[in-house]
Amino acid sequence: MPITKTPRKRQPLWREWDRLAQKEGVRDPVYSVSGDVYTGDWSSNKKHGKGTQVWKKNGAIYDGDWREGMRNGFGMYSVKTGDTYVKQYAGGWKNDKRHGYGTNFYSPDEYYEGEWYAGR
Repeated sequence: MPITKTPRKRQPLWREWDRLAQKEGVRDPVYSVSGDVYTGDWSSNKKHGKGTQVWKKNGAIYDGDWREGMRNGFGMYSVKTGDTYVKQYAGGWKNDKRHGYGTNFYSPDEYYEGEWYAGR
């Protein structure tokens, strides 16, 4: 008795491309149209977990925790002045705003250390 093979039904090509474009888990650097760069964890195409974001427009960098595309948890925000980065804030974040215990650095001698609520 001969063996018969039935051809496998192929999915449309766009489905394969869409599957490959989905961001999930740890990824290589992802560049946005504006030139910003994010390196870190993803979940459902959103920044989620540990990661580092570098903004091209002002040269600022955020390194810390993300949740559903927003800064959430502990993180450090630094701005670029000349060739070096100066730490501006280190502490808690919630919904992309400073929240919880943290330290805001105004200059090398002046800083505020304490509680933040919704960015204030």
